[in-house]
Amino acid sequence: MDSLSQLALGAAIGVAVMGKRAGVGRSALVGAFFGTLPDLDVLIDYGDPVSNMTFHRGFSHALFYLSLASPVLAWLLCRLLGQQGHWRSWTLTIWLVLITHALLDNMTVYGTQLALPVTDYPFAIGSIFIIDPLYTLPLLIGLAMALWRRQQRGLNANRWGLYLSTLYLCWSLVAQWQVTQTADRWLAEQGVQVEQRLVTPTAFNTLLWRVLVITPQGYSEGFISLFDREPPVFSEHDRGNSLYQAWQQHPAVARLAWFSKGYFKMSEQQGQLMITDLRMGQEPGYVFNFVVAEQGPTLEWQPLPQPQQISTRLPLKPALHWLWRRAQGEPLPSLPRWLADSQLDYPVADKALK
Repeated sequence: MDSLSQLALGAAIGVAVMGKRAGVGRSALVGAFFGTLPDLDVLIDYGDPVSNMTFHRGFSHALFYLSLASPVLAWLLCRLLGQQGHWRSWTLTIWLVLITHALLDNMTVYGTQLALPVTDYPFAIGSIFIIDPLYTLPLLIGLAMALWRRQQRGLNANRWGLYLSTLYLCWSLVAQWQVTQTADRWLAEQGVQVEQRLVTPTAFNTLLWRVLVITPQGYSEGFISLFDREPPVFSEHDRGNSLYQAWQQHPAVARLAWFSKGYFKMSEQQGQLMITDLRMGQEPGYVFNFVVAEQGPTLEWQPLPQPQQISTRLPLKPALHWLWRRAQGEPLPSLPRWLADSQLDYPVADKALK
């Protein structure tokens, strides 16, 4: 999840467990710090953009390592605060903050290596978008009430924030299951040969869901709203299977193919050979595109010393407009076609990330 959500969750847990023992303000501050701590692994440079992406949410999110670190961090904290008598309580608090951080990240589609050192498999449920205000707001409101009241009423409000945000996560699982049943039924009726299928929410909500289907011919993308009254429409796209066959031994290509669990494509664009993680984004905008080779003077592909990341960003205003209308069940075509039919001149912007 985003940093604000993790900070709010950590602070709310800190207040819930230690608010009476250590004070609401101090408990919230400690919880916010440890709620942010696992994500500081983004400061580690693993040598290239693909490695930085695929090692993120690694050891710093592993349940085993977090459990080992909790009593040590609690001992250091008690020494700093002069509260050695509360070491067990702070150990429990820090453990809960760190573990819930990793488990919340696991609810997104990115991939969290929870089971290190046993396996580096990137677990991902994918039932909630990385930023969802309906998850974060109850935590922030409950936390604000606790900091303002600093009495039992405030502590109760903080607990309700935790209850409601957790209930929203449960709702996301129910909604994902319902959309998955609809998607599978429609795909079976249409005789689509499904190799893999992924169902994830679109940005900022759990009403409109993106369905990504890997087929022998390529991949298809469709959207299903909980308010839809008509069958979903899927758009078909080339996945670059022949390019992958030729480049599957390339370290960056192999690494991303593994991390994305097969939800990727390879393409040629303006003399660049690119691999794209299809899970995060929608046509034609994706966050994680990596250039692995460029065409030389003889038009032969020359591998780059290290991959370069490029993010293709959708035009924000029309994309949000499409999202809002489509989430309400309006049977709109795919975003690129809708932009073209609406004669809106909003080109997709490419921005290289250093």
